[in-house]
Amino acid sequence: MAARTVYLACKSCNFITEMNVCPRCAGETTREWQGQVAILDFEKSEIAKKMGITANGIYALKVR
Repeated sequence: MAARTVYLACKSCNFITEMNVCPRCAGETTREWQGQVAILDFEKSEIAKKMGITANGIYALKVR
């Protein structure tokens, strides 16, 4: 039986990763997050602008 992948969200930038430290901003990550949004073109995305996202990727909507 294969191990299940655990996804973590950065407490600073909301980026979702498998790493214990965010590869985008070196912030602390947590298992406590809800919802996700995929940003494909951050320059044209209204959601990215409202969330302060400056790079494409998958982000958590709420991080505790």
